[in-house]
Amino acid sequence: MKDVLTQGAAGLFLAAVAVGLAWRLGLGLSSEIAIAAARAVVQLTAVGAVIVVVFRVPALAFAFVAVMLSTAAFTSGRRIRALPHARGFAFAAIAVPALLATGFLLAVGAFAFTARAAVPTAGILIGGAMAATSLTGRRLVEELSSAHAEIEARLCLGDSAREALRPSVQRAVATGLTPAIDQTRSVGLVTLPGTFVGLLLGGARPAEAASTQLVMLLALLAVELTAAALLTEFVQRAAVAPGERVRRFTTEPSRGGPGRSRSGRRGRSARA
Repeated sequence: MKDVLTQGAAGLFLAAVAVGLAWRLGLGLSSEIAIAAARAVVQLTAVGAVIVVVFRVPALAFAFVAVMLSTAAFTSGRRIRALPHARGFAFAAIAVPALLATGFLLAVGAFAFTARAAVPTAGILIGGAMAATSLTGRRLVEELSSAHAEIEARLCLGDSAREALRPSVQRAVATGLTPAIDQTRSVGLVTLPGTFVGLLLGGARPAEAASTQLVMLLALLAVELTAAALLTEFVQRAAVAPGERVRRFTTEPSRGGPGRSRSGRRGRSARA
């Protein structure tokens, strides 16, 4: 209990440092950081209590994973709220690769087919898919606005709408995958990932911890790429209008709702 209190106090102190530094630099992020830290304390405390029940009643693991997916979709959907059906797109892009990868890892025996193994595995993969979805979606929505001239030029030259969008899609996916690629490339040299550190602190052998972390890192690459690819497919379907036209979405939706063009009309084409 003493260790828990010491760790909690140390974490809160560092969070306070972050809040103070953000305030001192005038970033306007002090409140957001403070709220995020407070939410983390409440949520992890609650999760710690709930997970005990889930481990005792394995059937509850499905409900727990469903809550994680819904929360991830809500969070990511807010980042791409300029799009119509943003949360639905986010949910599908996150759920499909995360659940398939979790099922695969359990089916082949990489991890035990138990709630104790399945829930953390699904949680890590859902988190990775959420990050990739948010970054990719946000960048692609920005591209639909900032690369308007480039897209218009390609359409005028005879490219189809999807061909005109391809450079923007590629840039968006690259942005979404950068953190995962950098983490995988630098693991062990620059950083020790959370799974590895957690297993070591829990008493696992270094070789076992390294093996588990490697599986998760490689799985995250596949999951995040798939999530980014699915999200861009959904966005392209929403952006491509009849007649090979491209809708242009703003990064901040108007009061009229998501998926609006700068003029406030749904689906303004990138080509007059």
